Amino acid sequence: MNRFLKSAAAIACGLCLSPLNASAQGWPSEYEGVMLQGFYWNSYDASQWTKLESEADDMAPYFKLIWVPQSAYCGGKSMGYNDLYWFSNYNSSFGTEQELRSMIGTFKKKGIGTIADVVINHRGTVKNWFDFPEETYKGKTYKMTAADVCAGDDKGKAAEEAKKQGVSLSANYDTGEDWDGMRDLDHNSANVQNCVKAYLDLLLNDLGYAGVRYDMTKGYAGRFTGLYNKAANPTYSVGEYFDGNKTNVINWLNATKVDDKIMSAAFDFPIRYSMRDAANNGNWSKLANGGLATDVVYKRYAVTFLENHDTEKRSDADQDPIRKDTLAANAYMLAMPGTPCVFYKHWTDCKQDIKNMILVRYIAGIHNESRWSCTENSAKRYVVTTTGKNMKLRAAVGTTANAYTPTDDGWALAAEGYHWRYFLPTSAETVFPSLPSGEYYNGPTVTLRAISTAKDAQIVYTTDGTAPTASSAKVTNGAKIALPDGKCTLKAALLVNGKVGAIVTRTYSVHKFEAYNIAVYVNTDNVGWTNCYFWTWGGDDTHAPANKKWPGDNVTTPTEKNGKKWYSKQFKINTPTDYVNFVFAKSSSVQTADVTGIKANAYFEILNQKDSQGHYLLKNVTADQPTAIIDIAANAAPATTTVVATDGRTVRRFKSAVSAAEAVDGLAAGIYIVNGKKILVR
Repeated sequence: MNRFLKSAAAIACGLCLSPLNASAQGWPSEYEGVMLQGFYWNSYDASQWTKLESEADDMAPYFKLIWVPQSAYCGGKSMGYNDLYWFSNYNSSFGTEQELRSMIGTFKKKGIGTIADVVINHRGTVKNWFDFPEETYKGKTYKMTAADVCAGDDKGKAAEEAKKQGVSLSANYDTGEDWDGMRDLDHNSANVQNCVKAYLDLLLNDLGYAGVRYDMTKGYAGRFTGLYNKAANPTYSVGEYFDGNKTNVINWLNATKVDDKIMSAAFDFPIRYSMRDAANNGNWSKLANGGLATDVVYKRYAVTFLENHDTEKRSDADQDPIRKDTLAANAYMLAMPGTPCVFYKHWTDCKQDIKNMILVRYIAGIHNESRWSCTENSAKRYVVTTTGKNMKLRAAVGTTANAYTPTDDGWALAAEGYHWRYFLPTSAETVFPSLPSGEYYNGPTVTLRAISTAKDAQIVYTTDGTAPTASSAKVTNGAKIALPDGKCTLKAALLVNGKVGAIVTRTYSVHKFEAYNIAVYVNTDNVGWTNCYFWTWGGDDTHAPANKKWPGDNVTTPTEKNGKKWYSKQFKINTPTDYVNFVFAKSSSVQTADVTGIKANAYFEILNQKDSQGHYLLKNVTADQPTAIIDIAANAAPATTTVVATDGRTVRRFKSAVSAAEAVDGLAAGIYIVNGKKILVR
């Protein structure tokens, strides 16, 4: 089997494409993997450990690493940057410790390493300025004190508070930037160093993280990252040195050296700003400004990214987002050296395109030290050619990218989308279907592209999972194939001189979808409310309340249904991935906990119990509600199978009898009627 076929086989089974180096020196050399940032700001519902774990099968063929939020408890609802507990409490805003361990374990089985978000520049306290938690790990107690806080912390406020309490701060001043808000840790302190080393040991060797992402590395000297990584020896380490000046980021990388070896990678902010300027200004020549990934010496240590939780949004406020052409910018990033880190929103919103970009990158064998050259540079189009371990990849991005065709011979179009195109050498001798594996709706078609030196190459294919032969259905390059409803396995191969080439496989699940209305009902009998505010968000961002001011839309008239009174509102689910999140409230200061991911009719009772934040708990009683359709038992299997929602909308219709489990496979949580029998999907 040649090198390309080995690579294709690895992609098909989701195996890691690069061996892990036991002593990785900051980041593995010639690393081919792609990373996913599995969160964004306030992604409390989207990034729950259970939800991310449920997506492992879909992620595995594309991502070899996933960076997740800081996973310990921070004293309340938090994205994790006000870190508090390091050793003893891993029940966070994203799930329980058990769910965290399960997610990391599942990712590992699928060939995905989990990257921990590590916040050690500063640390929170329990009740006052200096009462850090006392925690035990491996039989040893770890406790920080005021003496572990930098002199001059919080612009002198910490010293004033220490004087009031009769304690002393460290004699050492901060080795980086001061952050006014929490206690900046003195990394010259032997106690701080011992705590951090033990913390990293827990993350890597107990919880099972594959590597670490260091937050706010401008806050302390780079030599400490080197010291900690020398002790912990993570295969993957990346620092957030938030600076667009390439020289400054390189200086930080060099500051991490131990025994003259760089000990961490860095996020490539310089190339991020080049991509931002190119996309936002519609001037693609700005990509020539480059960054770490375009530097011949430092590209190994470049973790490239287009957007993250700090650049896109904080709550509802824009920070420094890419405002257009995110697909083209992603296409550039995924065709270049460095280790690309895809933003979670881009993955979920543009999955088809990004999957294809990553698949082509893997076929070519592009890695973090690949050679590259600029083939064309203009305001409207930027073209690069990158050399992978298997073959070259040519990428065109920009306003006129879709009009680009190589003028030199030996290239074939592999994949394209809005303002981007990828080409592979005709010597690849393969087929590239335009639709990657996944779920699709409403009669999709897939374009089969032949990449071959033979100009008369045909493509043979099947859609029933059997291997195509010379006598199978045949099409020419660029032909479109309609996919049938239900589950479908496409197998396609080149047919040249009567011989069938390497088989490419895609698996699809095709459903019908039409936008539909849902109603959400809330019963307040347990708490005695005589009104109910609905604060709503999430999904495709069309579900905000009419009253934009908290606590949202006030419903004062209840509806009697099933023997109870309910406050209710209707919402429209517009796409297969759409959903609505809720907080119910009596007033601006009395509310429930969050309810997330609602896609079907739902009923909730507010309980007379509160969580740690003083928010009322809820019980989902949807399954207890009677429907207008009576359960029936059929004497014989029906000739067809129909799935109906409780609002009377036909969700699916099969031309043959299928099991109830198959009929509702992949549907959102809720109650469905399958040939007259009620089925609960959890």
